[in-house]
Amino acid sequence: MASFKKFRVDGKFQLSKVDPANSPFLEGDEAEQREQLDALAIELDELQNLLHAEGRRKLLLVLQGLDTSGKDGTIRWVFSRTSPLGVRVTAFKAPSNDERAHDFLWRCHAVVPRSGEIMVWNRSHYEDVLVPVVEGWIDKAETKRRYAHINDFERLLTETGTVVVKCMLHISKDEQRSRLQARVDDPGKHWKFSMDDLAVRKKWDAYQRAYESALTATSTPDAPWYVVPADSKRHRNLMIAQLLVKTLKEMKLRTPSSDPALKGLVVE
Repeated sequence: MASFKKFRVDGKFQLSKVDPANSPFLEGDEAEQREQLDALAIELDELQNLLHAEGRRKLLLVLQGLDTSGKDGTIRWVFSRTSPLGVRVTAFKAPSNDERAHDFLWRCHAVVPRSGEIMVWNRSHYEDVLVPVVEGWIDKAETKRRYAHINDFERLLTETGTVVVKCMLHISKDEQRSRLQARVDDPGKHWKFSMDDLAVRKKWDAYQRAYESALTATSTPDAPWYVVPADSKRHRNLMIAQLLVKTLKEMKLRTPSSDPALKGLVVE
Protein backbone atom coordinates (compact mmCIF):
# COMPACT_ATOMS: atom_id res chain seq x y z
CA MET A 1 0.00 0.00 0.00
CA ALA A 2 1.21 3.49 -0.84
CA SER A 3 2.14 5.86 1.99
CA PHE A 4 0.06 8.88 2.95
CA LYS A 5 3.07 10.59 4.51
CA LYS A 6 4.31 12.28 1.33
CA PHE A 7 0.86 13.77 0.74
CA ARG A 8 0.47 15.15 4.24
CA VAL A 9 1.15 18.88 4.51
CA ASP A 10 3.93 19.37 7.01
CA GLY A 11 6.55 22.07 7.42
CA LYS A 12 7.54 23.95 4.29
CA PHE A 13 5.05 22.97 1.64
CA GLN A 14 4.83 23.71 -2.08
CA LEU A 15 1.63 22.72 -3.85
CA SER A 16 3.43 22.82 -7.18
CA LYS A 17 5.59 19.89 -6.03
CA VAL A 18 2.55 17.60 -5.90
CA ASP A 19 1.75 16.15 -9.33
CA PRO A 20 -2.06 16.03 -9.82
CA ALA A 21 -1.59 13.13 -12.26
CA ASN A 22 0.27 10.99 -9.72
CA SER A 23 -1.60 7.79 -8.83
CA PRO A 24 0.32 5.71 -6.27
CA PHE A 25 -2.85 4.27 -4.74
CA LEU A 26 -3.97 2.66 -8.01
CA GLU A 27 -3.14 -1.05 -8.19
CA GLY A 28 -4.17 -3.61 -10.80
CA ASP A 29 -6.50 -3.03 -13.74
CA GLU A 30 -9.73 -1.04 -13.75
CA ALA A 31 -11.88 -4.00 -12.69
CA GLU A 32 -9.59 -4.73 -9.74
CA GLN A 33 -9.60 -1.08 -8.72
CA ARG A 34 -13.40 -0.99 -8.73
CA GLU A 35 -13.50 -4.17 -6.65
CA GLN A 36 -11.04 -2.66 -4.20
CA LEU A 37 -13.12 0.51 -3.87
CA ASP A 38 -16.27 -1.53 -3.25
CA ALA A 39 -14.48 -3.57 -0.58
CA LEU A 40 -13.27 -0.38 1.08
CA ALA A 41 -16.79 1.07 0.96
CA ILE A 42 -18.13 -2.05 2.72
CA GLU A 43 -15.36 -1.87 5.32
CA LEU A 44 -16.13 1.81 5.84
CA ASP A 45 -19.77 0.91 6.51
CA GLU A 46 -18.71 -1.64 9.13
CA LEU A 47 -16.42 0.87 10.81
CA GLN A 48 -19.16 3.49 10.79
CA ASN A 49 -21.43 0.99 12.58
CA LEU A 50 -18.77 0.67 15.28
CA LEU A 51 -18.45 4.45 15.50
CA HIS A 52 -22.22 4.71 15.98
CA ALA A 53 -22.34 1.86 18.50
CA GLU A 54 -19.53 3.35 20.58
CA GLY A 55 -21.44 6.63 20.56
CA ARG A 56 -18.67 8.86 21.92
CA ARG A 57 -16.52 10.08 19.07
CA LYS A 58 -17.13 11.63 15.66
CA LEU A 59 -15.35 12.01 12.33
CA LEU A 60 -15.33 15.12 10.15
CA LEU A 61 -14.16 14.85 6.54
CA VAL A 62 -13.40 18.20 4.91
CA LEU A 63 -13.26 18.18 1.10
CA GLN A 64 -11.79 21.23 -0.63
CA GLY A 65 -10.86 21.74 -4.24
CA LEU A 66 -11.35 23.91 -7.28
CA ASP A 67 -14.34 23.49 -9.58
CA THR A 68 -14.56 19.98 -11.14
CA SER A 69 -12.01 18.54 -8.68
CA GLY A 70 -14.55 15.85 -7.74
CA LYS A 71 -15.98 16.61 -4.32
CA ASP A 72 -19.44 15.29 -5.26
CA GLY A 73 -17.98 12.23 -6.96
CA THR A 74 -15.83 11.44 -3.94
CA ILE A 75 -18.86 11.43 -1.67
CA ARG A 76 -20.88 9.34 -4.11
CA TRP A 77 -18.27 6.60 -4.50
CA VAL A 78 -16.48 6.50 -1.15
CA PHE A 79 -19.74 6.29 0.81
CA SER A 80 -21.59 4.16 -1.75
CA ARG A 81 -22.11 1.30 0.70
CA THR A 82 -22.47 3.30 3.91
CA SER A 83 -25.83 3.65 5.63
CA PRO A 84 -27.24 7.16 5.09
CA LEU A 85 -28.23 7.08 8.75
CA GLY A 86 -24.57 7.28 9.74
CA VAL A 87 -23.24 9.84 7.27
CA ARG A 88 -24.37 13.44 6.92
CA VAL A 89 -23.24 15.83 4.17
CA THR A 90 -23.26 19.63 4.16
CA ALA A 91 -22.41 21.71 1.10
CA PHE A 92 -21.03 25.16 1.80
CA LYS A 93 -22.27 27.75 -0.68
CA ALA A 94 -21.61 31.49 -0.79
CA PRO A 95 -22.61 32.93 2.60
CA SER A 96 -26.17 34.18 2.96
CA ASN A 97 -26.92 37.67 4.26
CA ASP A 98 -27.63 36.18 7.68
CA GLU A 99 -24.33 34.28 7.67
CA ARG A 100 -22.40 37.39 6.62
CA ALA A 101 -23.87 39.20 9.62
CA HIS A 102 -22.00 36.80 11.93
CA ASP A 103 -18.37 35.73 12.23
CA PHE A 104 -17.25 33.48 9.39
CA LEU A 105 -17.23 30.34 11.56
CA TRP A 106 -20.77 30.87 12.86
CA ARG A 107 -22.39 28.69 10.20
CA CYS A 108 -19.93 25.86 10.85
CA HIS A 109 -20.85 25.19 14.47
CA ALA A 110 -24.38 24.10 13.56
CA VAL A 111 -23.18 21.36 11.22
CA VAL A 112 -20.34 19.70 13.12
CA PRO A 113 -20.80 15.93 13.52
CA ARG A 114 -22.84 14.45 16.33
CA SER A 115 -21.50 11.65 18.50
CA GLY A 116 -21.25 8.43 16.51
CA GLU A 117 -21.54 10.22 13.18
CA ILE A 118 -19.43 10.80 10.08
CA MET A 119 -19.89 14.32 8.74
CA VAL A 120 -18.70 15.39 5.28
CA TRP A 121 -18.22 19.03 4.36
CA ASN A 122 -18.38 19.67 0.62
CA ARG A 123 -16.29 22.84 0.66
CA SER A 124 -16.02 24.34 4.12
CA HIS A 125 -14.87 27.19 6.35
CA TYR A 126 -11.77 27.28 4.15
CA GLU A 127 -13.75 29.11 1.48
CA ASP A 128 -13.37 32.13 3.77
CA VAL A 129 -9.58 32.11 3.44
CA LEU A 130 -9.60 31.41 -0.30
CA VAL A 131 -12.18 33.48 -2.17
CA PRO A 132 -11.79 36.65 -0.04
CA VAL A 133 -8.01 36.40 -0.36
CA VAL A 134 -8.02 36.01 -4.13
CA GLU A 135 -10.63 38.73 -4.58
CA GLY A 136 -8.80 41.10 -2.24
CA TRP A 137 -11.71 41.44 0.18
CA ILE A 138 -9.50 40.87 3.23
CA ASP A 139 -5.92 41.95 3.88
CA LYS A 140 -2.97 39.89 5.09
CA ALA A 141 -3.60 40.73 8.74
CA GLU A 142 -7.22 39.54 8.57
CA THR A 143 -6.17 36.42 6.65
CA LYS A 144 -3.67 35.58 9.39
CA ARG A 145 -6.35 36.10 12.05
CA ARG A 146 -8.69 33.76 10.22
CA TYR A 147 -6.01 31.08 10.03
CA ALA A 148 -5.63 31.35 13.80
CA HIS A 149 -9.39 31.19 14.33
CA ILE A 150 -9.60 28.07 12.15
CA ASN A 151 -6.83 26.36 14.11
CA ASP A 152 -8.56 27.22 17.38
CA PHE A 153 -11.90 25.97 16.07
CA GLU A 154 -10.44 22.68 14.89
CA ARG A 155 -8.58 22.22 18.17
CA LEU A 156 -11.91 22.67 19.98
CA LEU A 157 -13.38 19.90 17.81
CA THR A 158 -10.50 17.49 18.33
CA GLU A 159 -10.43 18.09 22.09
CA THR A 160 -14.14 17.24 22.29
CA GLY A 161 -13.94 13.93 20.46
CA THR A 162 -13.97 14.79 16.76
CA VAL A 163 -11.33 13.33 14.45
CA VAL A 164 -10.75 15.80 11.60
CA VAL A 165 -9.57 14.63 8.18
CA LYS A 166 -8.94 17.36 5.59
CA CYS A 167 -8.42 16.54 1.90
CA MET A 168 -7.54 19.01 -0.82
CA LEU A 169 -8.50 17.50 -4.19
CA HIS A 170 -5.67 18.61 -6.45
CA ILE A 171 -6.30 18.70 -10.20
CA SER A 172 -4.31 20.15 -13.05
CA LYS A 173 -5.42 23.10 -15.14
CA ASP A 174 -5.60 20.89 -18.23
CA GLU A 175 -7.79 18.35 -16.45
CA GLN A 176 -10.13 21.08 -15.26
CA ARG A 177 -10.40 22.39 -18.82
CA SER A 178 -11.32 18.90 -20.03
CA ARG A 179 -13.98 18.44 -17.34
CA LEU A 180 -15.50 21.88 -17.90
CA GLN A 181 -15.61 21.25 -21.65
CA ALA A 182 -17.37 17.94 -21.04
CA ARG A 183 -20.09 19.81 -19.16
CA VAL A 184 -20.47 22.29 -22.00
CA ASP A 185 -20.63 19.55 -24.64
CA ASP A 186 -23.26 17.48 -22.82
CA PRO A 187 -26.69 19.20 -22.55
CA GLY A 188 -27.50 16.86 -19.67
CA LYS A 189 -24.66 18.44 -17.67
CA HIS A 190 -25.38 22.10 -18.45
CA TRP A 191 -26.92 22.48 -15.00
CA LYS A 192 -23.49 21.78 -13.53
CA PHE A 193 -21.83 24.57 -15.54
CA SER A 194 -21.69 28.24 -14.62
CA MET A 195 -20.04 31.10 -16.46
CA ASP A 196 -18.57 32.01 -13.08
CA ASP A 197 -16.47 28.84 -13.40
CA LEU A 198 -14.60 30.48 -16.28
CA ALA A 199 -14.06 33.68 -14.33
CA VAL A 200 -12.58 31.70 -11.43
CA ARG A 201 -10.44 29.68 -13.86
CA LYS A 202 -8.78 32.88 -15.07
CA LYS A 203 -7.47 33.31 -11.51
CA TRP A 204 -5.96 29.82 -11.41
CA ASP A 205 -2.50 30.90 -10.24
CA ALA A 206 -3.92 33.12 -7.50
CA TYR A 207 -6.03 30.26 -6.17
CA GLN A 208 -3.02 27.93 -6.19
CA ARG A 209 -1.13 30.44 -4.05
CA ALA A 210 -4.11 30.91 -1.72
CA TYR A 211 -4.46 27.16 -1.27
CA GLU A 212 -0.76 26.73 -0.60
CA SER A 213 -0.80 29.44 2.09
CA ALA A 214 -3.99 28.15 3.72
CA LEU A 215 -2.86 24.54 3.80
CA THR A 216 0.52 25.44 5.24
CA ALA A 217 -0.97 27.67 7.94
CA THR A 218 -3.70 25.26 9.05
CA SER A 219 -2.20 21.78 8.78
CA THR A 220 -1.73 20.80 12.42
CA PRO A 221 -0.86 17.50 14.14
CA ASP A 222 -4.48 17.05 15.24
CA ALA A 223 -6.07 18.25 12.00
CA PRO A 224 -3.63 17.68 9.14
CA TRP A 225 -4.18 18.40 5.47
CA TYR A 226 -3.70 15.75 2.80
CA VAL A 227 -3.24 16.77 -0.83
CA VAL A 228 -4.97 14.18 -3.01
CA PRO A 229 -3.81 13.91 -6.64
CA ALA A 230 -7.19 13.98 -8.36
CA ASP A 231 -6.67 13.97 -12.14
CA SER A 232 -7.62 10.28 -11.91
CA LYS A 233 -11.07 9.94 -10.36
CA ARG A 234 -10.48 6.34 -9.30
CA HIS A 235 -7.19 7.28 -7.66
CA ARG A 236 -8.89 10.12 -5.81
CA ASN A 237 -11.63 7.82 -4.54
CA LEU A 238 -9.31 4.99 -3.55
CA MET A 239 -6.88 7.25 -1.74
CA ILE A 240 -9.58 8.94 0.33
CA ALA A 241 -11.36 5.65 1.05
CA GLN A 242 -8.10 4.12 2.27
CA LEU A 243 -7.33 7.20 4.36
CA LEU A 244 -10.74 7.06 6.07
CA VAL A 245 -10.52 3.32 6.75
CA LYS A 246 -7.02 3.79 8.17
CA THR A 247 -8.19 6.69 10.35
CA LEU A 248 -11.19 4.83 11.74
CA LYS A 249 -9.10 1.73 12.47
CA GLU A 250 -6.57 3.84 14.36
CA MET A 251 -9.42 5.12 16.55
CA LYS A 252 -9.68 1.54 17.94
CA LEU A 253 -13.46 1.68 18.07
CA ARG A 254 -15.23 -0.70 20.43
CA THR A 255 -18.84 -1.63 20.97
CA PRO A 256 -20.19 -0.91 24.47
CA SER A 257 -20.01 -3.65 27.11
CA SER A 258 -22.90 -6.11 26.94
CA ASP A 259 -25.73 -5.85 29.43
CA PRO A 260 -25.25 -8.74 31.92
CA ALA A 261 -29.03 -9.20 31.89
CA LEU A 262 -28.80 -10.47 28.32
CA LYS A 263 -26.71 -13.52 29.27
CA GLY A 264 -28.79 -16.62 28.77
CA LEU A 265 -31.87 -14.64 27.75
CA VAL A 266 -34.17 -16.61 25.47
CA VAL A 267 -36.57 -14.65 23.28
CA GLU A 268 -39.91 -16.48 23.15
